[in-house]
Amino acid sequence: MQTVHSFPHRVRTIENLWIPLPDGTRLAARAWIPEDADDHPVPAIVEYIPYRKREFTRLRDDVMHGWFAGHGYACLRVDLRGSGESDGLLTDEYLPRELDDGEAVLAWIAEQPWCNGRTGMIGISWGGFNGLQLAARQPASLKAIITACSTDDRYTDDIHYMGGCLLGDNLSWASTMYSHTALPPDPAIVGDRWREMWHARMEGSGFWLEQWLRHQHRDEYWRHGSINENYDRVQIPVMAISGWADGYSNAVFRLLENLSGPRMGLIGPWGHKYPHQGRPGPTIDFLSEAVRWWDRWLKDTASGIDAEPMLRAWMQDSAPPEPNLRTRPGRWVGENAWPSPRIEHVSHPLLRGRVGGPGAPEGSGHLEVQSPLSVGLFAGRWASFTATPDLPHDQREEDGGSLVFDSEPLTSPVEILGAPMVRLRLAVDQPVAMVAVRLSDVAENQEATRVTYGLLNLTHRNGHGQPEPLEPGTFYTVRIQLNDIAQRFPVGHRLRVSLSTSYWPLAWPAPRPVKLTVDTAESRLELPIRRGGEADDAALRDPGPARGAPESETELLQPRDYGWTVLRDLAADRSTLEVKKDEGAFRISALELDMRIRTIEWYSHQGNDYGSVRGETRSERGLTRGDWAVHVHTRTVLTSDATHFHLRAELDGYEGDRRVHSHNIERSIPRDLV
Repeated sequence: MQTVHSFPHRVRTIENLWIPLPDGTRLAARAWIPEDADDHPVPAIVEYIPYRKREFTRLRDDVMHGWFAGHGYACLRVDLRGSGESDGLLTDEYLPRELDDGEAVLAWIAEQPWCNGRTGMIGISWGGFNGLQLAARQPASLKAIITACSTDDRYTDDIHYMGGCLLGDNLSWASTMYSHTALPPDPAIVGDRWREMWHARMEGSGFWLEQWLRHQHRDEYWRHGSINENYDRVQIPVMAISGWADGYSNAVFRLLENLSGPRMGLIGPWGHKYPHQGRPGPTIDFLSEAVRWWDRWLKDTASGIDAEPMLRAWMQDSAPPEPNLRTRPGRWVGENAWPSPRIEHVSHPLLRGRVGGPGAPEGSGHLEVQSPLSVGLFAGRWASFTATPDLPHDQREEDGGSLVFDSEPLTSPVEILGAPMVRLRLAVDQPVAMVAVRLSDVAENQEATRVTYGLLNLTHRNGHGQPEPLEPGTFYTVRIQLNDIAQRFPVGHRLRVSLSTSYWPLAWPAPRPVKLTVDTAESRLELPIRRGGEADDAALRDPGPARGAPESETELLQPRDYGWTVLRDLAADRSTLEVKKDEGAFRISALELDMRIRTIEWYSHQGNDYGSVRGETRSERGLTRGDWAVHVHTRTVLTSDATHFHLRAELDGYEGDRRVHSHNIERSIPRDLV
């Protein structure tokens, strides 16, 4: 990324700014404000998240908010209640109090002398969520948002559940926030009360996985904060962003289809990152695109962005299944509306071992599969951070335990844009079962690259609100929607559909092994074929290479160490996926502060013993300045049997070498058709 040092506006940075709330609580913010804003007030842009603005997101914040401020916006990175230096406790995601606080923050900012009363919100992941949720509350000052890697439906497309299946990332994410919320504020900001605040957090923030496991269906808990309950509540302009390697790309398409105001979608090849930092590349000059968006909707300046296509997406070319892929070949395509009239849904029958051509007669006969638990070891993460590496590997080992359907070699290229769908007529031998469906690009050398996939807990076949057990041996017709994707399949390659009854550890397995029977007479693949559009694609504006403002000065103390390792003990018949994400240690020079972040995860099973499935995470986070040193260590373990999930969690807090806090949590939570 190119670092730019000269901007239209000179900027003053405020390391800590207190924002008072109506109940007396203060939230901590870092601010970038144009130097002349007191005399010439400007719109304000807010990012509202719990990830510690002073250290953990500092470098990312410098690059983005420094850029926006240099182009004439007041920018504030606000830590939620109970995070960073902010008062209070953070006890779960997107609580009503968080949104009440957010409205108060926006109202306070709009009244400041450097703000002209107009605000926008930007955020990735958590900040993308609450940006949408606050937009639905219609605060007076909020005029536009940019939401990245977020969702309109907290149950259907979030890190907790997918298709009614419990995601492995649910454990990982809960463990991350368990250690993160237990960190203290910085004494340099809050003074002597830091220790009291720290102990309150370690004792009171809680372990959120328990809450998430007690809501296994789409109930009121998940409906809260899901704006798809009433899209009409969002009336301001929305730019929605994601990446094909992220877990949130589907929401972009739903927002484009269901919102009524000005909206724009941007989807690149990236994982869970902003587009100017994304991997796989190419990255783009997203911050300049964002300024064009803000100029149009916060300053009423004719930037031209509202005349561009509603959807801009990276049409991926075929690429080998490389988990360390740095750049994904492809090109930008655009659609002026979504759904697009250019998309034709073409149906292919699933025959015995084959994907039939369009219009081919249906097959006949039944096919069976009972997948080993090892199917899924090469699936990658639900939401890739492309850091460990965590993209899917060659699917041939997965396909060995799956029911596989291959097309004939393609005689002409095929481009898809949207959500493939698989219809299956199936029966199972258990009352609770899942099916994983993968669409792969099979090269002429037989390498299989997963293009997209979908999961369905079959007890959720009629909806996620009130699941129904299956009658063993009874045939049902179900539709499994795969994740939206843009992909070009070249001549000579094959399409492959793979079905499995497990996909561990991406998704938690069913309570017992399942045999799945597919009736090929009524099973089909439906592809969203994109036809035409070449002239419009060629006229798309080139977003250019990534640029940003300078970062704070740092010193590397210990290098990063990432790993994604499959271990197979053949003597014990035990398979383990080890995920190592050691961010190393570095010093923020201006704060004279050292940071340390390290997490290791293990996901294991023994043979095909469904009672042996186990997830474990260990995390260490530390902050040091001179004689002040604090560390938080956490360990979490999730196991299950046929009737319950079993949860154990441990947290230890250290001041220097002395342990000053320790607690243990142990819970058993009934499985409810999961």
